[in-house]
Amino acid sequence: MKTTFTTAALAALIGTSAMADDDVTLQLQWVTQAQFAGYYVALDKGFYEEEGLNVTILPGGPDIAPPQVLAGGGADIMLNWMPSALAARERGLPVVNIAQPFTSSGLMLTCWKDTGIESVEDFRGKTIGVWFFGNEYPFLSWMSQVGIPTEGGEDGVTVLKQGFNVDPLLQRQADCISTMTYNEYGQVLDAGVDPDELITFKYEDQGVATLEDGIYALEDNLEDPEFVDKMVRFVRASMAGWRYAEENVDEAAAIIMENDETGAQSEEAQARMMGEIAKLTAGGTGALDIEAYERTVATLLAGGSDPVISAEPEGAYTTAITDAAFE
Repeated sequence: MKTTFTTAALAALIGTSAMADDDVTLQLQWVTQAQFAGYYVALDKGFYEEEGLNVTILPGGPDIAPPQVLAGGGADIMLNWMPSALAARERGLPVVNIAQPFTSSGLMLTCWKDTGIESVEDFRGKTIGVWFFGNEYPFLSWMSQVGIPTEGGEDGVTVLKQGFNVDPLLQRQADCISTMTYNEYGQVLDAGVDPDELITFKYEDQGVATLEDGIYALEDNLEDPEFVDKMVRFVRASMAGWRYAEENVDEAAAIIMENDETGAQSEEAQARMMGEIAKLTAGGTGALDIEAYERTVATLLAGGSDPVISAEPEGAYTTAITDAAFE
C-alpha cells in the first residue's frame, strides 16, 4: 500500500507556488560518481535553481549509512536500494519512496570460470564476496530462495564481507564477487582480466532483481505541504538532469569529475560508467513502477526462515510527488 497525503496537504500543494532558495540536502548512497550523474548535472546546469531550490549533495562512503543520516536529520532525502530501505522501515525508520529514477538493476556476481562455476547450483562450496551496509539483502534473499545456505560448508556458500573494490576476485580470495554492470565489472577488466575468463550472473536474469537508487524521505515530513512542494520541484529538476546526462554522456562525466574531490576514477571511466547507467535509467519518468515494487517485496519476503522483511510493508511508497511533478 502507498502513503497518502491529508486533504489539507494536497490542497496546499496544489495552491503553493514555488519559492526561491528553498534548501534541500540529498544524501548519496556512495561516493561521487556517474551513478549519481542526474543530480550533479541538475545542479551544474541550473535545473534546481530554475525550480527555486538550493541543493546540497552529500557524498556517501563505506562508513556512511544513508538511513542513519536521514534518521539523524543530516539530510532531507536519501538515495537507497529498496531492500535496505524496506528493511529500515520494518525496523522502525518510516522511510517512504517518493521517486524511482532507476528502472532496472545493474547488480550481478562476477566469477572465475576456472572454479567450475557454470550455474547457480555451482555456488555450493564456494566463497562469494558480498557488500554489506544494506547491500547484502538481495544476495541473501536469492540464496534463501534457491535453498543454498550462507553459513559455509560443502553444501553452502561462504560469504566474504567484501569491501567496495574488486581485490577479493583478483587476489583469488573469492570465487565470485559482487559487481555492478557500470562499475566494478569494468574495474576487473581494467586489471587485465579477459572477459572469457569470467562468468557473470545478473540478478535481473535470475528473476531476483530488486529496485535500486530510489529517492526516500521520512513519512512525517510528507505531511508538511511546504516539504512536499520542495520534493515535487526537486524530483522534476532531478529527472531533467537524468535526461540530460543520458543524452550527453561525456559532458556528464566531466561534471562528475568537477565534483569528485577524491580523484579515484578517470573521466574515461566515468564516461564508461555513465553509458552503462543510462541503460538503467532509460525510459524512466521517476515514477515508481508498482509491478517492480511488488516484485521487489515478493523477492524480499521469499527468504525462507530468514527473510529480509517479515511482512508486506504498509505505506512504503507514494506516487503523489511524481504525479504532481509531471501532471
